Amino acid sequence: MLRRLALLTAAPALLLIGSPARAGVPAPPLPPGAPVTAVAPAELMSEVITMTNQQRHANGCGQLAVDPELTVASIQQSLYMARTGQFSHVWQDGTTFVARSHEAGYAEPSGENIAWGYRTATEVMDAWMASPGHRENILNCDAHSIGTGVAYGPTGLPYYTQVFGYE
Repeated sequence: MLRRLALLTAAPALLLIGSPARAGVPAPPLPPGAPVTAVAPAELMSEVITMTNQQRHANGCGQLAVDPELTVASIQQSLYMARTGQFSHVWQDGTTFVARSHEAGYAEPSGENIAWGYRTATEVMDAWMASPGHRENILNCDAHSIGTGVAYGPTGLPYYTQVFGYE
């Protein structure tokens, strides 16, 4: 099964793009013929936020507040990837997470993590925490807010997005 991770970080007056998408930590394969049970996107989104805040607490950072504008930007990104099959921070029209966050009403986004193909929140969080750039976004103690998005693609695999902000 394929899975991918990618990150994008905003720095003052500069957009830094992390390493290109790469395979994440493999999960044990499902037995042949085993049913795949989809978890509701809202449940996965909530689990990712909880686990993100647990990681931040364990590493000396404050808890992130859920921001509705960052949530809108995250859901838009997950829906776009699921609909188009494009695994990228930048849409075909050039739209970035910074532009999506601004359009949703959020002024200071700090970074974005994306992933696809991980069946559980634990799998995606383990992969993000094992990746230095994703881990850096999660453990950026200057960030104060988070939005998450999850959408299922036509193959039934989830597309995940985290957007972090300074406000």
